[in-house]
Amino acid sequence: MSSKGSRKGPWQFEMMPGFGNDFETEALDNALPQGRNSPQKCAYGLYAEQLSGSPFTAPRSTNERSWLYRIRPSVRHTGRFLRIEMPLWRTAPDAEPHDLPLGQYRWNPLPLPTDKTDFIEGMHTMTSTGDARQHLGMATHMYAFNEGMTDRVLLNADAEMMIVPEFGELILFTEMGKMAVPPGHVSVVPRGMMVKIQLSGDVARGYMCENYGAKFTLPDRGPIGANCLANPRDFKTPVAAFEDLETPHELVIKWCGGFHRTALEHSPLDVVAWHGNYTPYCYDLAVFSPVGSIAFDHPDPSIFTVLSAPSATPGTANIDFVIFPERWAVAENTFRPPWYHRNIMSEFMGLIKGQYDAKEEGFVPGGASLHNMMLPHGPDADAFDKASNAELKPIKLTNTLAFMFETRFPQQVSKFAATSDTLQRDYIECWAGLDRNFDR
Repeated sequence: MSSKGSRKGPWQFEMMPGFGNDFETEALDNALPQGRNSPQKCAYGLYAEQLSGSPFTAPRSTNERSWLYRIRPSVRHTGRFLRIEMPLWRTAPDAEPHDLPLGQYRWNPLPLPTDKTDFIEGMHTMTSTGDARQHLGMATHMYAFNEGMTDRVLLNADAEMMIVPEFGELILFTEMGKMAVPPGHVSVVPRGMMVKIQLSGDVARGYMCENYGAKFTLPDRGPIGANCLANPRDFKTPVAAFEDLETPHELVIKWCGGFHRTALEHSPLDVVAWHGNYTPYCYDLAVFSPVGSIAFDHPDPSIFTVLSAPSATPGTANIDFVIFPERWAVAENTFRPPWYHRNIMSEFMGLIKGQYDAKEEGFVPGGASLHNMMLPHGPDADAFDKASNAELKPIKLTNTLAFMFETRFPQQVSKFAATSDTLQRDYIECWAGLDRNFDR
C-alpha cells in the first residue's frame, strides 16, 4: 500500500488503512528506493536501515521488517548510556515486596499530576506477569501526565505498547509518522520503535499494556465468518513524517526492565521514507462490530476480542484485548450481564466512559479492577437484583466502553498498586448482598 492511496478522513493526520499490510510511504518525492532496499547511495544523502520485529528466518506469514531511510542511522542516535530510575514503571518478573494478600481488587482513577510530568514519568505499573527477558507475559499500567515530550524520545525494547486513552488526546510521533489517539481509540507502538508522546490539551490519563510476547494480531473469526469484530481496513498506519532538528534531545531506552538515557544533539525521528510491515497503528473502537446472542444466554466475552497476542499454546492467549462497547441486549429468558464465573484467564479491566453493566457503582472511568485466575467474580448485588427482575425487552446499552487485558498467566500486583490510596479496600463488599434465595 502506498501513501499516495492514503486517506485523511476523520483523522488529524493522513493515514494508510489495513492490518499487517506491506506499506510504502515517503515524505519527500523519490526518497524511497525502488527495486532494491539498500542502494549504493540513497536519495537526499539518506541512510538505509532495516528494523526487524521477528527473527530473519521466521515464516513469511509472521516475518516482520521495515526498511527506513533516515538522515542519520540509528547507531548515531545512541552514545554512552547512563542508568536512570523510573521506580513506578515496573517490569516482570517484579519481586518488589508488599503485604497485600490474594483477592479481587479495584482501584479509583489516578490523581492528575500537579508537577510537570511527561508520559514516561506518569506511568504507574499496576500488574505484571511472565518475564520480559524471555519474551513472555505482559504488564498493565495506568498513566497520568501533563507535559508532552518535546526533546525526549522513548524506545521500549522490552515490549510493544498498547496505549488506551481515557481522557485527553495523545499525539504519537513515531519514527514512521504521526498518529492522533483520542479517547475511544487505541494505538500500538511496536517493540524497539522510537516515539515522542505529546498532548493535544493540558492533561491526559489512560491505560497501557506492555506485551512482552508475540505481537498483537487479529483473532480468527471461526464460524463468525469473514465479517464483524474488528475489520482489517479500519486499522490505520501513519504516512512518513520526520523531524530535521539539530537541537539537544534525550533518548530513553527501556531494556530488560531498566531505563537508560543517552544525550543527542539532534532529533532521532528523522525517517524521511520507509516501506515494510513492522509498523505502528491505531484503531477507532467505535467501528468494532460486536456479535452476540439474539435468542438466549450470554456468550463468552471472547466474542468481543479486538486483538490477541498468541502464546505457545494454541487457543490460549498471552494477552487478549477485549472491549465491551455500545450494543443491543435482546436475549430472552436470560440473565443479561456477564454471569458469575471463575476463569483460567486473569482479567485486568478498565473503563473509558460511562457505566459497566455488571458494576453499576464504584467502577468509574479511569479506574481499574483485577480478577485473577480462578478467583470468582461477576455482577455486584445491585446489578444482580436489577438484571434478575428487569423486563426483558430489547435495550440499547449506550454511553459505555469498558475493556479488558486478559492473560493466561496470574497477574502480580505491583507495590504501587498494593499500597496506593486509590485501592478500594472495601471492594469485596459489593457482593455482600448476594443472600440465600434457596426456596425448596
